[in-house]
Amino acid sequence: MTRIEKKFAALKDAKKKGLVIYLMAGVPDAKGTIEAVKMAARAGADFIEIGLPFSDPLADGPVIQAAGIRALKGGMTLAGVLRLAREIRAFTEIPLIGMGYINNVLHYGAEKFVADAKAAGLDGAILPDVPHEESAELREICKAHDFRLIEFVTPGTTPGRLAQTCESANGFIYAVSVNGVTGEKKIDYSMIGSVARKVRRETDVPIAVGFGIGSPEAAVDAAKDAEAVIVGSAVVRRLMDGQTREAEDFIASLRHALDAAF
Repeated sequence: MTRIEKKFAALKDAKKKGLVIYLMAGVPDAKGTIEAVKMAARAGADFIEIGLPFSDPLADGPVIQAAGIRALKGGMTLAGVLRLAREIRAFTEIPLIGMGYINNVLHYGAEKFVADAKAAGLDGAILPDVPHEESAELREICKAHDFRLIEFVTPGTTPGRLAQTCESANGFIYAVSVNGVTGEKKIDYSMIGSVARKVRRETDVPIAVGFGIGSPEAAVDAAKDAEAVIVGSAVVRRLMDGQTREAEDFIASLRHALDAAF
């Protein structure tokens, strides 16, 4: 059992929805990333999704794209992210999930990445450009290291693929709320809610809804049929603008809204 499962179990016992906050490693810089993790945890985040900067992040919108380029220009690398993870583990047991792209992992070496990430304190990884049908080898590597490879469902996931995804899923299932990329936008969360209910009939692995959440009201809507919500661009945008206090207040407002609604 990783920190991910332990946290979801604790949230279930407390009858609370989980809050996953995405931060880009290297934004505003390495030291600033450490401070951002502390800030997010203090404001009520239950999990940290830490971005592994990549030059062509196909699942990400303009805010996170810009953050990734800034991080790369600042010298952040995959090895640098793992150094940050070790520093984070020195002061917190908050679950850490890396979010990046398969090119970086393959360049580093898939088995070496999983082993090193686990040793550094990461609990899992989200790789949106690895489809379920092509993930078997990586899933086996992750299983051998008790490391979670997070799987996806979307409004367009077919029943057969959903069943296959649920069968192998662990940690949590990332429910992408809309066909498109990350970023704050107005979304009808009833569509992904319907998908989440289908997932629930297949597995008891927790569901976290992400993409588009830019307000406390949106977080509450997204959380109705899920165990957690994932918020990224709305936080990263504030950090990119040097608005750390505003980012903290925003995360706290999400926490308050979720606690008040459920």
